[in-house]
Amino acid sequence: MCVDGRSQKALIAGVPFGVRYEHLYVHVPFCARRCTYCDFSIAVRPSVPAREFAEAIAAEWATRHADSFFELRTLYFGGGTPSKLGADGVARVMSLIRERATLMDSAEVTLEANPEDVTVEAVHAWRRAGINRLSIGVQSFDDRVLKWMHRTHDAQRATDAVRAARDGGIDNVSIDLIFAVPPSVGREWRSDLDMAVALRLPHMSVYGLTVELRTPLGKWVARQEATEAPEESFESEFLAAHDALTGCGLDHYEVSNYGAPGKHSRHNWSYWRRRPYAGLGPSAHEFDGLSRRWNTEAFAAWESLAAAGSSTIEGSEVLSADQSASERVYLDLRTSDGLDATADVFARTAPWVENGWAEVRDGRLRLTALGWLRLDSLSTDLTTLRSRY
Repeated sequence: MCVDGRSQKALIAGVPFGVRYEHLYVHVPFCARRCTYCDFSIAVRPSVPAREFAEAIAAEWATRHADSFFELRTLYFGGGTPSKLGADGVARVMSLIRERATLMDSAEVTLEANPEDVTVEAVHAWRRAGINRLSIGVQSFDDRVLKWMHRTHDAQRATDAVRAARDGGIDNVSIDLIFAVPPSVGREWRSDLDMAVALRLPHMSVYGLTVELRTPLGKWVARQEATEAPEESFESEFLAAHDALTGCGLDHYEVSNYGAPGKHSRHNWSYWRRRPYAGLGPSAHEFDGLSRRWNTEAFAAWESLAAAGSSTIEGSEVLSADQSASERVYLDLRTSDGLDATADVFARTAPWVENGWAEVRDGRLRLTALGWLRLDSLSTDLTTLRSRY
């Protein structure tokens, strides 16, 4: 078999030749400090090497995706804290992406930001670079909680950031909130929800706190210096968010996400619908429809590999038919669209409907908020039928 130069280059990079992508994720690892619960790939830097990061992204693209086709419907800068790149850093990365990809006029371009980085001037600059959606890491409007989380902003700065985003010309703003913190923190979750609702935002993401072993919180729990929130609190706070946010007109369209009509995260939908997406940056994942790849996690190691023109891929897997089917069941169940309620599915899930965990509408099985609290066990229960999806 003859392999031309471009195909050989793709083989060396560990990716298929000529894949077409409509969605791109860029992982920006820089943070001012690590939060107590954070298990993401981050690089704590007092001074962010924005130029070096952009150069490494360009080098990684040349090694891995020189022969891929990009007509982007969504572009997402996640982290870490992408806003730490500063106005010039964001513009530099956006410029190199535009040189290598077609960014559709209607593309959703999201930048994750910490509240302390969101100023009117910064938002103006991000808009000029092409950012049209902000996801702000608020997490709480309670200063006690923010201090416990090791966040770098206070409650007032969080509300000021939302105002600055709007004043700077970006109305498509989402915030993140975290519930189910340890009871010893003394958090009033309903007060946080009231503050969030008052902002009249088009989108919110609400995540239950999970304890990861490598995090400061994980170590505290292991030493019995902190206690996880009981299951009853997790459930009651999840349902309180559901009631409060749907009550103000947002769709609870995915387990952790709420959005006004037309403001659902289009980038995240690409994941839930198993669309191909590319990933650049340390620890970034990508999926070509058949296989999944993930990058070297540490920033220094990733940057070194990229600069040398070496593959930054740390691992990969080709999904079997059974794995793909099981994944499809899980992802369908976690969205408000649900999955096709075939006769077999309906028979298996009739008890779910009776218990109020699911409902069947328009020929599809959709989990309720109570059902989403049981998502893992319910999706596992359907894996015996996965070959039908």
